Amino acid sequence: MAKPKKTPRPKAQTPKGFRDYFGTEVTHRAEMLNKIAAVYHRYGFDALESSGVETVEALGKFLPDVDRPNEGVFAWQEDAEGDKPGDWLALRYDLTAPLARVYAQHRNDLPMPYRRYAMGPVWRNEKPGPGRFRQFYQCDADTVGAPSVAADAEICAMLADCLEEVGIARGDYVVRVNNRKVLNGVLEVAGLSGDDKEAERGIVLRAIDKLDRLGPDGVRALLGEGRKDESGDFTKGAGLGETQADVVMGFMQAKRETGTETVARLRKLVAGSEVGVQGVDELQLISDLLAAGGYGPDRVEIDPSVVRGLGYYTGPVFEAELTFEIKDEKGRARNFGSVAGGGRYDDLVKRFTGQEVPATGVSIGVDRLLAALAAKGRLEAEATGPVVVTVMDRDRMADYQAMVAELRQAGIRAEVYLGNPKNFGNQMKYADKRQSPVVVIEGGDEKDRGVVQIKDMVLGAQLAQEASHDEWKERPNQYEVPRGDLIKAVRDILDRTS
Repeated sequence: MAKPKKTPRPKAQTPKGFRDYFGTEVTHRAEMLNKIAAVYHRYGFDALESSGVETVEALGKFLPDVDRPNEGVFAWQEDAEGDKPGDWLALRYDLTAPLARVYAQHRNDLPMPYRRYAMGPVWRNEKPGPGRFRQFYQCDADTVGAPSVAADAEICAMLADCLEEVGIARGDYVVRVNNRKVLNGVLEVAGLSGDDKEAERGIVLRAIDKLDRLGPDGVRALLGEGRKDESGDFTKGAGLGETQADVVMGFMQAKRETGTETVARLRKLVAGSEVGVQGVDELQLISDLLAAGGYGPDRVEIDPSVVRGLGYYTGPVFEAELTFEIKDEKGRARNFGSVAGGGRYDDLVKRFTGQEVPATGVSIGVDRLLAALAAKGRLEAEATGPVVVTVMDRDRMADYQAMVAELRQAGIRAEVYLGNPKNFGNQMKYADKRQSPVVVIEGGDEKDRGVVQIKDMVLGAQLAQEASHDEWKERPNQYEVPRGDLIKAVRDILDRTS
């Protein structure tokens, strides 16, 4: 008789493009989200927590084909009900599309304008890479129903405040502002308006979006006949003439020493275009409003080179860039780059209501910000672990639980060792692995004498690395104190090592 085949054990590994987060990573992110939420709340924004699952129809950007939704989202089809096929559902790929659905669904009950912030994971079914995961956190704030660019100026000010609140010093960042309407005016002046020029406008937009990667010469080539890359592949260009290309390049290179000079240069570029002039006026108003609130060019500046998202946004667009240098994996110095972006998107809610609803918002890349703070040395490499109360006599567990309860009631993070207490050395190894600053020891002798042993793990680690034998005796890292002084002795060590 053949032996039944054994079911193979599942592999203990995270799915491709995902990762696990432990202790310090989780607490650092939670602290950052709390700080950002406090700024959002201070500005009058209300929290919103929407479903992590939306219908594919509501997400809008990704629609189902015959068999399955397009790539880009994690989607599935519900079971059919009778003759009715099941709905396609998907994990949300951002926090903005769900906002549009929520606003359209509940607009009669929400204030106008509606100011909300949302934080949470999003999922994208994209090819993963270094530092690029299929699940990541977003941290958004949006105003729906405010047509004035005063709402955009407020978002820029709030973004600057958020960066400083989490530890990015003034001078280490800048919020840069551009306007899609100015670009539309530039395209009009360059002779690219009208339905018959839609293909050329698309090529120009994609070329502009590649400015950081290709540089001015590469973009210029794509504005003309096209560009051949290093592999020999040829990308067809927009076919613009020299004069037309000059107008577009002039837009990207219009930044001057001051915001006033930049606005003046842009006004010349869009002369004759109504939408272009409107965009320049909006940039001037944003600059004036921010200056009135104390947000000068050291924090927020007008910069036409901000091009990411210009194909999506309908008006002002902004990006927060960190200006300090870090070392890449090869030891080369480079700027850290963008950590947040947003802008005005007046067409998103229209898909649900049929009516244009003005909206503007920002999304902060929390993981990028955490990486920036780590690069600047502003995050603790290792969080302080709990005080560990060891177990010398398992029959006296109530005594140890009483100790740990006192510590917790005093606001001190603490735990009783709950493993096998037979080997005391294993208890100390556990405390080391938990990065415990203090270990509390009370055997039968200490109990009879009304004392406890306090072991300063931080000092012990320092002495082990630096001290001679004589110094070790002069500065003992383990000593006894009266049982009634337990809280004071532990707090003294924590205050010294914090």
